[in-house]
Amino acid sequence: MNNIHIPPVVKNLLIINALFFAAKFVMKNTGIDLDYMLGAFYFDSQFFRIWQPVSYMFMHGDFMHIFFNMFALFMFGGVIESRWGAKRFINFYLITGLGAVALQMGVQAYEVYQITGSVLHNPVMVDLTRGMAQVGVPGISAEARDTLIGIYGFPMVGASGAIFGLLVAFGMLYPNTEMYIMFIPIPVKAKYIIPVYILMELSLGVARVPGDSIAHYAHLGGALLGFILVKLWKDKDNNRFFKYYE
Repeated sequence: MNNIHIPPVVKNLLIINALFFAAKFVMKNTGIDLDYMLGAFYFDSQFFRIWQPVSYMFMHGDFMHIFFNMFALFMFGGVIESRWGAKRFINFYLITGLGAVALQMGVQAYEVYQITGSVLHNPVMVDLTRGMAQVGVPGISAEARDTLIGIYGFPMVGASGAIFGLLVAFGMLYPNTEMYIMFIPIPVKAKYIIPVYILMELSLGVARVPGDSIAHYAHLGGALLGFILVKLWKDKDNNRFFKYYE
């Protein structure tokens, strides 16, 4: 029986994410919402804390959210860590995660500016205990009010930005690897399916579908930083196994 080898950084990330996910529900039973403590809020929100741009990567909304992110980390992260080594891999993972939240906050700042004329010091207050929000910006539409409440009152959680960085890195390093995608009966090379996936995220982000709570621009931020880092590092690994798939 063959043992499954999981490189150390990927293994530790899987464990840490699982622990954070379990702690979220344990603490919720005591009245503490870890999403609001560790998720990433807009930098002008009353709930923003300096550690959130890192801690948000380890929080997830529900089981399917963490399952698909950790499955992708296991499938793609192990291959990339084995090629790059632990230090470069964890740097890549964290940098793409930070790039994700940076782009998401940048888009949020643009939206806030379009509504209020400023990205800071806006009179938007959210009362978690009463489930109420106060928006002291006169003359705005109900839609604009809801947008401000969403930006100021709800955190971004999940490792998806870093995962998108890993997807892009995999597509660049192993473009000819064939992948099986749900609902597609034939294998598709990574160099074709991953760009399509990125374009889908871009279109969903621009479209702003009502009821869509997914941070599409965060995914794009992780993908963009992933692309830049792979280009900068100019990977020169000579391992024959990996070269076979390039």
